[in-house]
Order: sequence, then C-alpha cells, then structure tokens
Amino acid sequence: MRPESLFTAFAPITSLKGCGPKLAPLVEKLVGGGRVLDLWWHLPSGLIDRRYRPAVAEAEPGRIATLQVTVDRHLPPRNNRMPYKVQCHDGSGRLTLVFFNGREDFLRKSLPEGETRAVSGMIELFDGQVQMTHPDRMGTLEEIEQMAAVEPIYPLTAGVAPRTLGKIIEGALTRATDLPEWLDPAYQQREGWPAWRDALLAAHRPEGMADLEKDTPARQRLAFDELLSNQLALLLVRRRLKRQTGRVLTGDGRLRDALEKLLPWPLTNAQRQANAEIAGDMASERRMLRLLQGDVGSGKTMVALNALLLCVEDGAQGALMAPTEILARQHAETLEPYCAKLGVKIALLTGRDKGKARAALLQRLADGEVNILIGTHALFQDDVVFKDLALAVIDEQHRFGVSQRLGLAAKGQRDPISSERGGGVDILVMTATPIPRTLSLTAYGDMDVSKLTEKPPGRSPVDTRTVASDRYLDVVAAVTRKIQSGEQVYWVCPLVEENEQLDLAAAAERHSALRLALEPELGDGSIGLVHGKMTPSEKDAAMEAFSAGRSKLLVATTVIEVGVDVPNATLIVIEHAERFGLAQLHQLRGRVGRGGKPGACLLVYSGPLGETAKSRLKIIRETDDGFLIAEEDLRLRGAGEVLGTRQSGLPDFRVADLAAHADLLVAARDDARLILERDPKLASERGKALLTLLYLFERDAAIQYLQSG
Repeated sequence: MRPESLFTAFAPITSLKGCGPKLAPLVEKLVGGGRVLDLWWHLPSGLIDRRYRPAVAEAEPGRIATLQVTVDRHLPPRNNRMPYKVQCHDGSGRLTLVFFNGREDFLRKSLPEGETRAVSGMIELFDGQVQMTHPDRMGTLEEIEQMAAVEPIYPLTAGVAPRTLGKIIEGALTRATDLPEWLDPAYQQREGWPAWRDALLAAHRPEGMADLEKDTPARQRLAFDELLSNQLALLLVRRRLKRQTGRVLTGDGRLRDALEKLLPWPLTNAQRQANAEIAGDMASERRMLRLLQGDVGSGKTMVALNALLLCVEDGAQGALMAPTEILARQHAETLEPYCAKLGVKIALLTGRDKGKARAALLQRLADGEVNILIGTHALFQDDVVFKDLALAVIDEQHRFGVSQRLGLAAKGQRDPISSERGGGVDILVMTATPIPRTLSLTAYGDMDVSKLTEKPPGRSPVDTRTVASDRYLDVVAAVTRKIQSGEQVYWVCPLVEENEQLDLAAAAERHSALRLALEPELGDGSIGLVHGKMTPSEKDAAMEAFSAGRSKLLVATTVIEVGVDVPNATLIVIEHAERFGLAQLHQLRGRVGRGGKPGACLLVYSGPLGETAKSRLKIIRETDDGFLIAEEDLRLRGAGEVLGTRQSGLPDFRVADLAAHADLLVAARDDARLILERDPKLASERGKALLTLLYLFERDAAIQYLQSG
C-alpha cells in the first residue's frame, strides 16, 4: 500500500485550482502525467528577475525592469494596424507603454490617467525614447509588492499560458509534505544537500540563473533520489532473480572444442574471456543473468553458440530469441552449417509456422529431438513446451525492455522458461548497441556484463566520408558504379523530426527519384523500399529480395534492422547525416562491409552545420570503436536521446540527467548495495523511508518483489 504521506502526490491535477477539464489534458501532455507529482518533476528552465527597479532615465535597454510611474494619457490608435500607446512619467523621465491589439476598456481600467502604477517588462529604446511593449505585469504598488521578485519560467506547450502554468505548479508545490529522510545522514551532510521538500521548493524557486544549473545542491539532491530509487529497484529485482537457483551446467567441452576447429579464424581474446565468464555462471548454482555487449561484427553470435553448445553437451536444450522474423531466420542460417557438422539439431519457429508443420516441430521439441530452438517471441507462447530448457539467449535486448525481461525471467513452473530438472533457466542477453557505462547501470543494473571489445580478423574498418548535399549527382554516380561492379547499396533517408508520416514521404520521394534515374539502366525491380508503415511480411519480403540479390539498391527509413546481414552490401548512403545521433550512425554504418569486400559509408549533410553536428560527423569519420562512440554520444546529446528511451527499455528519468549526474549514479549504486547488505528487508527506520522513496518514483514492482521474498 502506498503510504498516506504520498496520497496528495498522486491526486489528479484536476484537484488543483485553475486546472479544469479543458486545460488538464494539455498540462498532462506537457508534464508527462496527470498527477500532482508530475508537476513537481517539471522543473523551470529559465527565470524572470524583477528585482531591478531603476528610475525611468536610468533603465538599461534589454533588461527586465520594474518601474513606478504616473499615467499621463492614453493614445488609442486611428486604425487596428497601429499600436495602442500609454504615456507615463516619473521624476527622471518619460516612458511609453506599447500594446498591439490592446483593448481600450481593459487598459483604461488597469492604467487610470493621473494615478501611480507599477509596470514590469523589457526596456527598449525607440527613437531615443524609453518604451516597454506589452508589460508582463501591471498593477498598484501593493499588488506589485506581493508579486514574486524572481519568477521561474517553465517549458511550455501550445494552449498553456506561462502565468497559468506557474500558478498550477505553485498549487502543486503546496501539496508537498515533509517526508521521512531516506538519505544517509553523513553523506547528506558531506554533500550539503537540503531535506527532500526543501530541495523541491528550491528547485522551483530559483533566486538567480545559477540556481537553474544541474549541479546545484537542490537539483543534485532530487537527481540522487531518483537514481537511488532506480538502483535500489534493480538490485531488489536482481536479488530476487539470483535467489532462484540455476542449473549446474558444466559440459564436457567436446562440441565447443569441435566448433573452434570449424571457425574460419581464431577466437579473439575478448570472445575467450566472455566464454569463460558465461561458463562460470552456468556452472554455478545461481541462475545466470548476463548481458553480452558487443560492437557490430565483434562475434557475439559465436559466443552465444558456445553457450548453447555447453547446454547440449549436458543433454539439455537451448533457445535463441530475436526481435524480428528476419533476424531469427538469419541466426538460423548462420548457425545451421556449424550445428550440422557437429550433429546438433536446430530448428526455427516463427509466427509464420502454422498447422501440421508447426505441430510436428513442437512435438520434436517436447520429445527432446530439437537441441536448439531459434525464433521470435513466439518461442514463449504457452503451447511451446521444451523437454528440458536450460538456457535462453535473447538477442537485441533493448527492443524488449526491462519490464519484458522481468516478465520472461519470472515465468511460472508450467512455462517453458522454467526447467523440469529444478532451477530457473539461465539467461544471456545480447546487444549490438554499445551502451555507455552510466546507461548500462540504469537499464541493465540487474545483470552481469561481458564486453566484446575486439573484432575478429578479416573485418576491415568501413571507409567513412562526408559529402555535402549539393553533390547529390556524384553520390548517385558512386552508387551506380558499385551496383555495376556486382555489389549492393543501402540508401537511408533522413529522420524527419520523429514524424513517421514525414519520414515515409521523404523515403517514398527518394525511392521514386532513384527509380527514375537508375531503373532504365539497372532494370525493373532493382530498387527496393522499406519503411515503418509496412506490415512485417511486406518488410520481410523487401529485405528478403535484397538479401537474395534480386534488388540491388534498398531505400529505407531508419527501420533497417539491427543485425541484418547482407554480405554483398558494400556501400551505405545516409542522407541528412547531421540529423542522426552518433550511435545510430554507427549502427547504420555497421550494415556494410560484412562480407569479404571492404565497406564504404557516405554521410550526406546539409549545411550550415552546428557545433554538435560537426563534432558528431568528425567522431564518426575518425573512429569505429562503438564504445567510444557511445560515450561521446551521451556527452553530446544527453541520455534521453542516445537510444531513444521509448524503444530502448531505458528508464525515462524525470529529474536526473545521466550525462550531468554520472557520478551520482555510481554513488547511488554503491549506496543501494550497502543498504541491502545491511537491511535486506528494508525494515529499519531508514529502510521504511526508502520504501516511501520507491513509491514516490513509482518503483512499486520492486516493492512487490521485496514483500514476496
């Protein structure tokens, strides 16, 4: 049960004065939720300082000033295109107030002639005269005195006025109560951090520009709270999963030794290290939960096969799950030749398998005749029953997200993820998206991590060049030369402001232009198109035509699947490369040079380039180290954009910024470990306060894990 102290935090925003049913949906969309606490996390991005109160003659142009003046006369315009003016003065000089589309009745009531009023706004000079256009505030001296000297400015959306939002947030802040302190007192004192409620109020009531920085005590405190709740939740989940006993799997090495002799080149040191770490996990009585991070082409698939063969050596079964049918099919095609030579039976199960063929496959699986099953998430449907599943390998985990991983890991006894021989199934997760350490801690903090940092021999770096968009015809000529020499080309269309409709239009337009230019020479059907609005089967068909070599040029939005392997594709053209993140450019570049032939990447950009875009293109040209690129991407763009939290399974932080607060994340990680070592049930006074913290940041699932042991 959520503690009573948080009831007001989770009340709907419609319970706040001024936030009626019309405005509430707009505010909800802006702040990312419809509860009072969602307004708490919507922090100011700027401020208006009204403490500057000079005489009119001394007011500096370009500054916001609060002036005390006597109203002389109103000058309504002769026609609507002219501004309404009000002339005023103080002892030092004259001031003109300017209003466009001003309502005379309202202005005469607000600024009565002959009376003293205070006005606050931006000072301008026009024809040598001091003026103020549309003052932000007007009122009697008493009213202005009651006004905040410094006002926060919040990020806005259409339909929500700044003053209205400010009042609603101020109303939300009055609902914040003192909560029991969950921070370690010594650490809090050392950092000089205020109490939770004081920090929240300070973050919303800046006194100067410095108070808006992410390293202020108030903002650091709030960020640490959020990161601590994240790390505590992940460790509770991890502890729960690790508590489930695993299978002791040792294998006799015969299949793995034979596999190594079949490989075209020796394993890298990083692959050997990962194999040893995985074998160590599988031999222990604890359940394996390991992330295998490897850059494009680092040999993850062979490490996964090594783990699956260890299972088979012990007489158990393994499963390999990929996010799409085409990737599952590709894994099957890669592993089949090796498994055939080793006498290991593998099978592929996708959503396409129906009727008798599917029933026969499931029967062979249940009888133990299939050693390794490869497929999409169809593998984990109720009717898929293994005789003895011991290891599940999940490819491209960031497509599934943390919650799916937890669901998969926590399946019950009758589910295929549980094993008949007792103990939970070992889980190995693979990703080709190198993840910066800080993001890895937040998304995969419940897992052990192995990294493949080397590439097998025979992989040459992709030749990467930048080309200005006005050289479009040269790019088309380069594409033509590649295709005429028997090779294939990807052409990736720009990212249009996260708008799928516009992305689609851009891709369709480019596809038509390239067909017009090239098909007369290359033949009908030689140019394919893939985009996000296609059905999975249409997408698969277009990819399959390209894989099989029937189409020579594939025009695509960014949906080109991670891991799709077309060895004959040697050139990738990325249009408007300046709009892509570094990690995304690196992923796309990894689509080429996967066969024996060298790959090339043309980054087509439109100028003029900003500093960040210049830095990105320079880094991508100079290095192909995915881990270095990931760290740079985090530095340049911040965490929210690096993988795109929506599809990455990354937690969406409200206050913490992983680029700015990386050191706090490590501290939160250490603190969470210490807390659970000393107080595993969170039963102490601090433990109970930490439960409030978990509820505050909506980590309720972790509390359930704690309560259910």
